[in-house]
Amino acid sequence: MQNKKELKRQKLDNSVWGIIKTTLIALPIGFATIFKHLFRRATTIEYPFKKREMFPRYRGRQYLERYDDGTERCVCCGLCAAACPADAIYMEPMENEKGERLAKIFEINMIRCIFCGFCEEACPEEAIFMGPDYEFAEANRDAFIYGKEKLLVTHPRPENILKKLWRKTRRLF
Repeated sequence: MQNKKELKRQKLDNSVWGIIKTTLIALPIGFATIFKHLFRRATTIEYPFKKREMFPRYRGRQYLERYDDGTERCVCCGLCAAACPADAIYMEPMENEKGERLAKIFEINMIRCIFCGFCEEACPEEAIFMGPDYEFAEANRDAFIYGKEKLLVTHPRPENILKKLWRKTRRLF
């Protein structure tokens, strides 16, 4: 039974009347779709000139935070490197002349990084943060290994309100 129905449908579709019937149904549906989208606002963003604003919880490129006096927050405890599931963080500790512990070498391999945010959560000094930057294009692979000088933020800069809220909630819990 089903084979006979399928044969009749194929014969109807291949006949001239079947083609006309299909065309008369398909054309209005296509024109309706065109007119539906014709008067909508364009969603294209001209990327290099206009950049899309990211969501507040977006995790982009990492950066190392400083204290208010300009010194580094990182004490090279190694918790961020231990928490990193991709093993993208490498660090070596050192002590300065005051006896404070600092990171002599702090590198993040951005090719290996999966932007999970575990390094940010594991840091007890709140020294590493994930920023809103999403432009990572480089010409060679060596440029994707970010050293301490590339990760440290410039010293006098405006404070992020979300970062203050994050620090307060971490201290409470």
